[in-house]
Order: sequence, then C-alpha cells, then structure tokens
Amino acid sequence: MQKRRTKTEEKEKEKEKEKEKEKEDDYNEIPTEGISRPLSVILKQLNKKVPESLIRVRSEDGFSINYIPWHIVNRIMNLHAPEWTGEVRNITYSPDGKTVSVVYRVTLHGTDAEISDLNRFHRSMFCQQQISRESTGTVSVDDKGYGDPVQKAEAMAFRRACARLGLGLHLYHEDLL
Repeated sequence: MQKRRTKTEEKEKEKEKEKEKEKEDDYNEIPTEGISRPLSVILKQLNKKVPESLIRVRSEDGFSINYIPWHIVNRIMNLHAPEWTGEVRNITYSPDGKTVSVVYRVTLHGTDAEISDLNRFHRSMFCQQQISRESTGTVSVDDKGYGDPVQKAEAMAFRRACARLGLGLHLYHEDLL
C-alpha cells in the first residue's frame, strides 16, 4: 500500500528541490567580476558543497564511492578559477608493471588585495598570485573499465589535486558530517 504525502511534506520536498536547483545554478554562473579574481574568492567558491546532481557513484571492491567526474571538475574550475592551469608532472609504472601512477599539478592564478600605497597611476594595479597543489592517481594496468590506465590515473590525480584546493573535499569526509 502506497503512503500518501501530506501537503506539508510535498511543500518541503518542493523547497528541497528549489534549494538544490539554486546550488546547481551557482555552478552554472559565469563570473562577472572579470577573469582575474582574488585567490580568496576563488578558494571560497571551490570550497562550496557540490550539488548532489553532479556527483556520481561507482562500486569498487564492494564499496560505493561518491566522486565528481573529471569533466565536471574541469567545468567547475573553468567557471570559478578561469585562469587555472594543470599539468602532468610524472608518469610512473610500478617495477612489476601492474600499476601506473600519475602526478598532476593544478595551479590557480589570481590576484591579492589592491595595492594602496603606490602612486595614483598604479593604484588599480593588482599583484598576481598563484597557489599550486599536486596529487597522485594510481590504477591497475589490467583495469577493464573505459579508457586506458594512464587516462584513468590522470583523471584521478586531477580530481584529487582539485580536492586539495577544496573542490569536492566534502566527499572525503561525508561519514563525519
């Protein structure tokens, strides 16, 4: 027998959907402040909780793991940190050839506060700042999933480096929340 929802429950469900939509809209907005933004603003945006609709689940060794696909991470980075850069720093195969590891570095480029003690011609000048984080991704060479092992390890390392900047970091601590 199916339970009927009360009008109050339906309204609460509707409000939850609206809040989730608002969160998604935050990630679809294009920054209007200009391309160079203060690092503090970029980091604050990256540390926001990622909407549930953008999170995927995969099963690994009998456990469910929540993650954000690399292409979604890339899009969020482009929206909130438009001048970010990324690079593969190292690709290493294990001595037995069974795994491959990739080291990936993500660098955010931004500005710090306005320099106010310069002469009037340079008051609007901003100092460029950057912050970098590196991480690794390791996968089995025999992994049968989609893509080659280096691609998978790179995507894993990229997501983890972005998490070290705050993006999706809440997924690593869900059990504590």
